[in-house]
Amino acid sequence: MGIKSKGSTVGRRNQILKQINQNGEVFVHELSKEFDVSEVTIRNDLDQLEQKRLVIRARGGAMKFEGRVGVDYGISEKDKIHFEEKLRIGRKAASLVSDSEIIIVDSGTTTAEMVKNFDEVADLTIITNALNIAVLSMNKANINLIMPGGFMRKNSQSLVGPMAEKSLKNFNVDKLFLGVDGMDSKQGVFTPNIEEAHLNECMIEVSNEVILVTDSSKFSKRSFAFICSISKIDKIVTDSKISAEDRKNLEDAGVEVIIA
Repeated sequence: MGIKSKGSTVGRRNQILKQINQNGEVFVHELSKEFDVSEVTIRNDLDQLEQKRLVIRARGGAMKFEGRVGVDYGISEKDKIHFEEKLRIGRKAASLVSDSEIIIVDSGTTTAEMVKNFDEVADLTIITNALNIAVLSMNKANINLIMPGGFMRKNSQSLVGPMAEKSLKNFNVDKLFLGVDGMDSKQGVFTPNIEEAHLNECMIEVSNEVILVTDSSKFSKRSFAFICSISKIDKIVTDSKISAEDRKNLEDAGVEVIIA
């Protein structure tokens, strides 16, 4: 039987947080029934807990926040996080691609959503180190697919290492679409893995335009390995929850902020 909660909002949120810490995740529809409140109320509770960095919002609920700098989520876990925002960001980012362009698409779940929207782009060449991007691209007649060598990072399902870096240095491309795990609007871009960071640096070097695709939850978060400074970024595609301060910092640095 559901908890007919007539107590305070703080009390309910504490109970939700306790469940997340015990079970690792919670779901909006279950909490709504349990506490006898609307799903809108529960989503608001989870949003507030996320803002305090106590949980990570996930598709249909929330996950336990591991508050360590080096946390490296796998693709399957990342796919649950901020799903609706990623859908919109992917569609908007895809609209920045023109016929006959050569682009690099970095590994990640947001970049994968972008690739799903490439059906109308003619004669597109995609260079990617990511298996999930390659699988989405390989059967599309309008896409020419190139993959560098390297060894497999299982968490990101991507090829990294000196072989991949050497291969990328032979290219010159129109645009790079880069996914990130952490973003400081003054300092720069981060990822949990140093090999991914090195490869991302190579991608940036060979690209005429660098476009970040990231939901706003990645802002004000830093990870273990530094990729590049803000000065290397031309555009960022993100969602409307980006703070006014972060947006101003980026625009002051000459970065075009595109809201999906």
